Amino acid sequence: MRKSILTIIALWLTISTFAEQKDSTTFRGYLYNNEYDVYLRINFYDEDIKVPGQELYGTLPGYLGKKNNSFCWVITSAKIKNRQTATMNLINDYGSEDLTATLTRKNDSIYILKQEEGSTIKVPKNSKWQKLPKTLEFKLRK
Repeated sequence: MRKSILTIIALWLTISTFAEQKDSTTFRGYLYNNEYDVYLRINFYDEDIKVPGQELYGTLPGYLGKKNNSFCWVITSAKIKNRQTATMNLINDYGSEDLTATLTRKNDSIYILKQEEGSTIKVPKNSKWQKLPKTLEFKLRK
């Protein structure tokens, strides 16, 4: 009788331990889009990302940057909805435009950024502003 009670308690503790574990890697990393030369540097768990050259912002959930350019869109807040989807609020580094977007993990290495509400993301290209499409695919770099 005592063995069966101990076994049940041990089993219950094991199950509850696994149930409480959270994924801490899905929304952390460096995501890149080759077509537009833009990238996302994110850590929605610890929110410890600093924008290079713009440490004034402090630590953040992340930012969207452009290769070979200091311009960025700062992720001011991020909320993980489930294991595959997170929502985030972004502002440009001037603070003049903002938007809400969804980041969805399609598989282990592909993420989809979808601009939902607000401004359209624009990045510098050849001394002009280039609008990014409302839906953009990123690949995880390890």
